[in-house]
Amino acid sequence: MTEDFLAAGRAALTRGAWSAARGQFERALETETSPEALEGLSWATWWLEDVPACLEARERAYRLYRKADDARAAARMALWLGDDHNEFRGAGAVAEGWFNRAARLLEELEPCPEFGWLRVFEAHAALGQHDTGRARELAVQAQELGRRHRAVDLEMFSLATEGLALVEEGAVEQGMRCLDEATAAALAGEYENLAPAAWTCCRLISACEEIRDYERGAQWCRQVQEFSRRMEARFVTGVCRAHYAAILGWHGDWIEAERELTKAHDDLTLKRPYWRAEAVVRLGELRRRQGQVGQAEALFNEVPSHPLAKRGLAELSLDRGDAAAARDVLERMLRRIPAGSVSRAWPLELLVRADVALGETAELHLAEFCAIADLLRTRPLRAAARFAEGICAAARGEHEEACACLEEAVDLYEGLAPFEAAHARLEFARSLLALGRTDAARREARTALPSIPVPRQDQVELLVALGLVGPPVLSARQVDVLRLIADGLGDREIAGQLVISEHTVHRHVANIFTRLDCSTRAAAVSRAAGLGLL
Repeated sequence: MTEDFLAAGRAALTRGAWSAARGQFERALETETSPEALEGLSWATWWLEDVPACLEARERAYRLYRKADDARAAARMALWLGDDHNEFRGAGAVAEGWFNRAARLLEELEPCPEFGWLRVFEAHAALGQHDTGRARELAVQAQELGRRHRAVDLEMFSLATEGLALVEEGAVEQGMRCLDEATAAALAGEYENLAPAAWTCCRLISACEEIRDYERGAQWCRQVQEFSRRMEARFVTGVCRAHYAAILGWHGDWIEAERELTKAHDDLTLKRPYWRAEAVVRLGELRRRQGQVGQAEALFNEVPSHPLAKRGLAELSLDRGDAAAARDVLERMLRRIPAGSVSRAWPLELLVRADVALGETAELHLAEFCAIADLLRTRPLRAAARFAEGICAAARGEHEEACACLEEAVDLYEGLAPFEAAHARLEFARSLLALGRTDAARREARTALPSIPVPRQDQVELLVALGLVGPPVLSARQVDVLRLIADGLGDREIAGQLVISEHTVHRHVANIFTRLDCSTRAAAVSRAAGLGLL
């Protein structure tokens, strides 16, 4: 009877029927308390995000396997407990304790799949430290064990890990081939354990975002979403939605991006903080692009250790004209990433902007960034490199060269990334204006305006010079009031924030409506944002 329940439970896990699996394993435990039933129950509750039940089942299984002197099975439980404490609790020290326990249990055994999983987890840690050579070495060892023992999930997830390390080193074509193959195997149902299948998908999509291969990412996102819906894997669906939303945002489809991010936020519960952060930071980036600065900053500060949050906060500082603060953040990021890693591309790109804004030479940062763009060769990175070259040339007063670079950046971004294309057009217009080509500058700026909800202050000055917007029309106090309105505060809250009376707030709001020729708060915020007043 017990064996029947165990077999039914395992079959339910294979097809992604988590609640049914839980029921079968609980029936098995009612008949006999076995470590096999507890292990199965731990996976059912893992997928159902019942964290206490998952950890309890794993620990009980570990103890029973140890009591039965089954070191291999006990090591397996120790490995997954280590991963659980990382994923669910962010408890790195506890996780390390379990990984070390697994390693000691495996010392006396012949090489087995559990030893391969230990190597994969070690490779993951090496990737986190940007030690790609060590990560590849460990991943190849794990692949060999997977092949030898016909453990497809171990072999393919290790291949995906190797692929990610190769991409990080700049061997993009080879690395993406590894990731494509591993993901195809995952979606084809070749993995015995579906958890590594989910992780494989995440590795691929993360790599696409890293190298800005948004077309490849969009294709795989659609496949992964369908797979995760079939498997009732909300957290996988949520992560894919977050990545897909970033791609939609890049393409300028902000309405659909917001819809996907809202769904992702719902799918990614607080029980998996690591994964939930993926939606939070991308929603923050969308808010930044929409000009909702307060909301963007709050979202980035929810998960300040996330690399994309650090990047977002640096971009906000640049948008506000505080290039020194942005440079501080970016230089700290860069010091943690070894030379030769493609992960240096984002901080380098932004450091070029910061250097230019501060009136300092950007040549070293520019050269390294362009070298990475030449290595990866994706269209968005080539566009970003030409943009960076263009603003550096303009800073040197070489506006003919700047125009050539910026025009190429616009062409590369056109039809792919309207927000980036618009910013490139405004810089192109700035150099055209410096060359006395006012009509051409005005045409470029006018084309750019619809894609930039809130121009930066320096861009507003350009638009005023070109006669496309009027000069600022609000007092400093009125701008303070309107910023708080934009952040969603009511009159009483605004009065408290600014230490003024509600009556004074009402008067400021009425004057804002008059000066901006608006009749609603939303319209006033939108109009002021378009004028660059917020």
